[in-house]
Amino acid sequence: MRNDNFIVREPLLGPKQGVVGYDLTWQETGGADGEADEEDLHALLSFVADQLSDEKSGWLLGKKLLFLEASPALLNGAAIKRMPPASTVLTLKHGDLANPGAVAAVKTLRAAGYGISLRGAELSGGALPADISHLEVRFSAGDFAAQARRYAALKKSSLRMVGRPVSNWQDYDACAMLGLDAFIGKLHLTPRPGKRATGLNPAQQIIVQIMNLVAKNENLQKIEEIFKRDPGLSYELLRFINSAAFGLKTEVQSLRAALALLGYEALFQWLSLLLATASSSGYSPVLMETAIIRGRFSELLGQKYLPRGESENLFVAGIFSLLDRLLGVSMEEVLASIKLSDQVAAALLTRSGPYGPYVALAEACELNSPLVGPLASSLKISPKEVNLAHLSALAWAQKLGVPAA
Repeated sequence: MRNDNFIVREPLLGPKQGVVGYDLTWQETGGADGEADEEDLHALLSFVADQLSDEKSGWLLGKKLLFLEASPALLNGAAIKRMPPASTVLTLKHGDLANPGAVAAVKTLRAAGYGISLRGAELSGGALPADISHLEVRFSAGDFAAQARRYAALKKSSLRMVGRPVSNWQDYDACAMLGLDAFIGKLHLTPRPGKRATGLNPAQQIIVQIMNLVAKNENLQKIEEIFKRDPGLSYELLRFINSAAFGLKTEVQSLRAALALLGYEALFQWLSLLLATASSSGYSPVLMETAIIRGRFSELLGQKYLPRGESENLFVAGIFSLLDRLLGVSMEEVLASIKLSDQVAAALLTRSGPYGPYVALAEACELNSPLVGPLASSLKISPKEVNLAHLSALAWAQKLGVPAA
C-alpha cells in the first residue's frame, strides 16, 4: 500500500441486522478507485495484520470477518499468512480463476481455513468454481422471482452468498428472504424504518441530566445522588471502572470513589458513549456501531494535533454526529437537550469549527468519499496516520460488545 492510499470500509450485515464483518478497500489521495497492484495488496495485508493482531489478545476484531481484495499473484505471498485464516476472506474476480496456478493456490488456502469470495460469476448456467466459500451476488429489486429460483440451489450448499449493493432496508429484507448470508451497502447510516421510539427514553433522560451536571462541574455528591436513583446506571459505572482497561489492583465498590477516579472529562466521555447505546428500540445495531467507531476515530485523529481535553471533545462530537438518527429527532433537538460547547455544536450541525473537519474525515472513510484525501491534507494528517486511527477505532469498538448478527 503506497503512502498515498487510504483505507475505506463498508460493514457486512448479517440476517439479524448486526455487523458480521468489514469489507476493506483502498482509495488514492485524489479519491479515485483503481486496480490495486500486487505491491499495494501485499502491503495492505501486512499493515492490516500488524494493526489488528496482538500477541496477547489475538485477532482484535473478535468473531468478525475481514473481506480483502486479492489477486492471483497475492495468493502465494507471505502477507496472507500473517492474517488469521478463520477471520480472513479474500475476494477474487471470476476471471482470476482461469489461471491454473490461482486455482491451486485457492485450494491450498481453503485447506488452511481461509475464505475465498468470488465476484462477477455468471449464475445463469454452468458449475461454479470449486473451493470458494463466498459468492458475491448482485441484487435487483425488480427481478425477485428469477433470483429466488437462481439462489434456491445455492442455499442447499455450504456456499455463503453476499449481496451487493443493498442500499435500503426494503432490499435488505428481500435479500434475507432470498436466503443471502451477508449484505453490503450504505445501511450503516440509515435508520431502520418502522415503529421505534423518538426522542430520549427514560434511561437516556437520566444520562443527559448527569451530563449536564458534569458539564457545569457540579460537585460529585450531587452527581452521585442521581446515580443512586438508578441501580442499572450505578452497576454500569462500577463495572466500567473495574474493567481490565483500568488495571486497578483492588476493586472499587463505592460510587463516589468511581466518580473521583474517572474525573469530569472521562465521565462525560463515558456518558456520551452510554447515551448513544442506551436505545431501547434496538432497531439498528449497525448504526450504533458506526457512531461508536466514528467517535473513537475522530478522537484518535485529533490526539496528536489538539490538546488532550479537546481530543476528548472529538469523541463526543463523533459519536453524537449520528445521535439524531439513533434517537429519531433533529440535531437541533439533541443540542437543546444536552449542554455542549459551541465548538462541538458547530461540528454536529455543519462540520465546522475546530472539530468539524476531523468528524468529516472519519465520516468520509465510511462512505468512500473523494473528500478523504483533501480533508486529511487540510488537517495535515498523513494517510498512514488516518489508516492507523481507522483500524484502531475498529478494534476499540469490538471491546464494547455492540450487538453482532
